[in-house]
Amino acid sequence: MAGEGEGDLAAFVALHGAALRASGVPTQYWESLSRKLRGEVFDAGDYFGIMQVEEVDEEEEVDEEMEEQFKKKPNPGNEPCFKVIVTNENGLQASNPNSVFLVDHAWTYRAEHARQQLRRVPGLLHRMANLMGVPFHGEVPDEGSIEQVLQEMWKYNQTYQLSQGTAEEKVPVWYIMDEFGSRIQHSDQPSFAAAPLFYMPQRIAYTVLWPLRDLETGDEVTRDYAHGETDRLIRKCVLLPWVPTEVLDVSCFTPEPPDEHYQAILAENKEKLPVAINPPVYAKDKVFKVFTDIQQVLNNLTHPRFVFTDNEGEADILYNFSHFKDYRKLSEEKPEVMVNQFPCENLLTVKDCLASIARRAGGPDGPRWLPRTFNLQTELPQFISYFQQRDRRGEDNHWICKPWNLARSLDTHITNNLNSIIRHRESSPKVVCKYIEEPVLFEREDVGLVKFDVRYVVLLRSARPLRLYSYDVFWLRFSNRAFSLDDLDDYEKHFTVMNYAPGVTLKQVHCEDFIPLFEKQYPEYPWTMVQASIFKAFAELFQVASSKPAPLGICDYPSSRAIYAIDLMLKWDTSRDGKRIMQPQILEVNFNPDCDRACQYHPTFFNDVFSTLFLDETDNCHVTRIV
Repeated sequence: MAGEGEGDLAAFVALHGAALRASGVPTQYWESLSRKLRGEVFDAGDYFGIMQVEEVDEEEEVDEEMEEQFKKKPNPGNEPCFKVIVTNENGLQASNPNSVFLVDHAWTYRAEHARQQLRRVPGLLHRMANLMGVPFHGEVPDEGSIEQVLQEMWKYNQTYQLSQGTAEEKVPVWYIMDEFGSRIQHSDQPSFAAAPLFYMPQRIAYTVLWPLRDLETGDEVTRDYAHGETDRLIRKCVLLPWVPTEVLDVSCFTPEPPDEHYQAILAENKEKLPVAINPPVYAKDKVFKVFTDIQQVLNNLTHPRFVFTDNEGEADILYNFSHFKDYRKLSEEKPEVMVNQFPCENLLTVKDCLASIARRAGGPDGPRWLPRTFNLQTELPQFISYFQQRDRRGEDNHWICKPWNLARSLDTHITNNLNSIIRHRESSPKVVCKYIEEPVLFEREDVGLVKFDVRYVVLLRSARPLRLYSYDVFWLRFSNRAFSLDDLDDYEKHFTVMNYAPGVTLKQVHCEDFIPLFEKQYPEYPWTMVQASIFKAFAELFQVASSKPAPLGICDYPSSRAIYAIDLMLKWDTSRDGKRIMQPQILEVNFNPDCDRACQYHPTFFNDVFSTLFLDETDNCHVTRIV
């Protein structure tokens, strides 16, 4: 091949160097890789071949349980086993700069679109079934084959996500390599490494494959499916989709993380805690200058004791949309300036932290008002043990995987497939929460019994002493299809966030109209009683969140104020005395929530919020003190 032009290589490195370094692709291969990408050179066939093998070990004893698991496979006994071997008569030298190969991707998709694509893309189901050893004998996609592919695909999936773009564009992408790439087997001592690379000029992703040592003709090509994991137990858990095993001997006990965990989060967030200050005192008739970049505040705050300023330096109140970081500087230079955030409030608003601090209220299992939650990054063995124990007892095992820090149900998946949950851990940091299998439903005349969730806006006036209010208006969101514990990828059946989905019906019911409808459907559960249990849960949450000093709890900075939106559902539960009750389930706490609907239907909303938080005046402000 002709040599790579220096300009071409420099341009390639400028675009892709950071990604190649992060993936560990040795620099000696970069020039050849650049040339192969530009020329779309797929020369793996000159060096490798796929071999079908039958592995039978007659001496190996198989216990009854493993045999039972084996029988449950979609195609027991007939599943083909393939290996990729070096076929080039000269073998392969790792030192050769051309020993780097492109692997094409047979299917690229986002998890929520998988079923739809298998139904609609011509030939896709046939190819995937063939690749995964799923029996499919027909031209028309059938639901049984689709379901098997959706179950099996977690043994073949790989993932990447774009670092730039909108929140929707950053949702992880899953892909399945072509027949060659998908048939490279696992080894704890791999002969090759592989990593995805998004090639900017074509806007296409490929997998880059390179050798870790010299190989001779006939040597097998393998890679480490648990690459980067060094802990033996974690490796065992990560490899479970391919090497089925039980981890029932691992305790599913999940105590609150140690103090160092919270110190590390503070350092990672680059938040500087404030110095101690005396609570500022303001004149009774003071008019406060507000600096804000939130359009809803600019459009709706009309209270005479607040005026807007474009000069941040002269502001009495900083009401920022993005996270404030340098509380130390603010506390030292302008302790009297109030801010619409609390230091370390991420302990409430980030899902893994929320689950951690909630254990202060309910022990290792968490409180009754929070679904049982595991951090997949740090509690994977405990989760798998808990899942397998529930499976043995025949208990419901539907779970919902959520990213730590995304809203609007993005990259959120409901499943009862353990392999799927384990693999979702690779795409982005996630928690897995017990899916509410018996939610309290609401009868929609046009649809039937649907899921709904409730959003309360709470106002935190101070952390110590704890002063917490709830706005008297709450908001409701409804699913569009009748609830049942199936079709887990049917968004309109299992999710309630419809206002961001294009072309989807948004059902709106005002809380004043909802309450009599709810009480008509559930006459034994007056809303005042339900709301009392909701406020009790809110009180407990904020009590544990502020019970320890920062960074183990929300910092009690006297100049901080904040509003949060708490999303919750109700589930059927049994009280300690055997009564059937509606148990609130807190789903998430949102920082700086979208208050568009609040302003639209309640024009005094921000006047009420500012009066409560900054003037300590709550009369006629439509708020109820919780703590």
